[in-house]
Amino acid sequence: MAELTKQRRMLVLAICCMSLLIVGMDNTIVNVALPSIRTDLNASVEGLQWTIDSYTLVLASLLILAGSSADRFGRRRTFQSGLVLFTLGSLLCSIAPGLGWLIVFRMVQAVGGSMLNPVAMSIITNVFTEPQERARAIGIWGGVIGISLGVGPVVGGLLTETVGWRSIFWINVPIGLAAVVLAALYVPESRAPRARRVDPIGQLLVLVVLASVTYAIINAPQAGWGSLETWALFGVAVLAALALLAYEPRRADPLLELRFFRSVPFSAATVIAVCAFGAFSGFLFLNTLYLQDVRQLSALHAGLFLLPMALVTALFAPVSGRIVGSRGPRLPLVLAGVAMCAGGLALTGLDRTTSYGWLMASYAMFAIGFGMVNAPVTNTAVSGMPRSQAGVAAAVASTSRQVGAALGVAIIGSVINTGSSGAMASDLVSASRPGWWMIVAAGVCVLLLGAASTSRRAQRSADRTARLFSAETPTTGPAVIGAP
Repeated sequence: MAELTKQRRMLVLAICCMSLLIVGMDNTIVNVALPSIRTDLNASVEGLQWTIDSYTLVLASLLILAGSSADRFGRRRTFQSGLVLFTLGSLLCSIAPGLGWLIVFRMVQAVGGSMLNPVAMSIITNVFTEPQERARAIGIWGGVIGISLGVGPVVGGLLTETVGWRSIFWINVPIGLAAVVLAALYVPESRAPRARRVDPIGQLLVLVVLASVTYAIINAPQAGWGSLETWALFGVAVLAALALLAYEPRRADPLLELRFFRSVPFSAATVIAVCAFGAFSGFLFLNTLYLQDVRQLSALHAGLFLLPMALVTALFAPVSGRIVGSRGPRLPLVLAGVAMCAGGLALTGLDRTTSYGWLMASYAMFAIGFGMVNAPVTNTAVSGMPRSQAGVAAAVASTSRQVGAALGVAIIGSVINTGSSGAMASDLVSASRPGWWMIVAAGVCVLLLGAASTSRRAQRSADRTARLFSAETPTTGPAVIGAP
């Protein structure tokens, strides 16, 4: 294949970013619409949690499979299949007759969504081969998260107020269809030089681990944290995790490549992603309920309130990418941890009369941290790994984000459920305070791990891991097929 021009590479980046836009926008739109969904479908807090977590749980479970499948069957083909399925799931969500059906159709969305972001990142990694250019591309990719944050709440609030919450899923349809066509025209097909075999047992074990933990946390306020049911679910998760750790190293092509975690930066980036996206999803969940149920703002006004947060995220994500490209990941990670801590700490004293200026400043501070964290996490996940492993490595990073998102909503929603006894507006403020402190703790983890994982000793472990995979990788490079 002839080398792609810069213009062509940027066009491929734009097409891949379209997938991130609809997936990210879908999450923020649904968050703003939660109070309307609760009223229309008579949903409990637990039901609202599953509206979010049914999507993120399935997404997290299938991301690694999607990444390895794309390396095997073709990245563009997998990417287009995901777009079609995500668009179909969105249409089904818009006609869901009840909460149970909405949750099921959200799962259909998630199956399609699992084929989008990690595969798109794998496409970007194979198109942008120069390290600094790739870091800048990843920074732009991270900036789209901020755009989706900004567009999602405002468009979702406007649609919810004027047409109804069902219309929030329509916005995905034209974007998804346009991305399918553009990908067929401009995205080169590629796959790994050696196909990885399917790992159904590993896939099942990953699903059992994530589903058991999430269900246990969401169900605990009703069943009791010390109940037999809760502890049995946690026990199942532990046993499945142990089985996964014992089984995967025995496979020639494991679903979860445990040797990646010999790299301290890669391992730390995985935990940082869980903490950062757990804090972010919990932050959105708490604020959506606070602004609409406590402060009595409309869905549109609540969306507008989150707009500055989105703009700040969009501004700082490309800045973080440029810093990573020129100076490495240490500074962005440290700044991210400090800013997330400060933003969460400012809201630990939240009450019914907290000034809007204080809220906006807190949102902006948290957004600086969240905007700074994505580029170093993604860059660490794919840098140093052979390009033949790009799909799997990117999928592990994406899985960590979605696991964090699912756990953030599950844990903080359970905190609210336990503290408020189901009374949403009356005591939400006091019930949510432990949730804000959890967000602060997540920021502290980002700060400490960011500093520790960028030391020289940590980098030496990354170099050893890279040499390990390079010795096993064919020298012919990635196969690229059918480039127009």
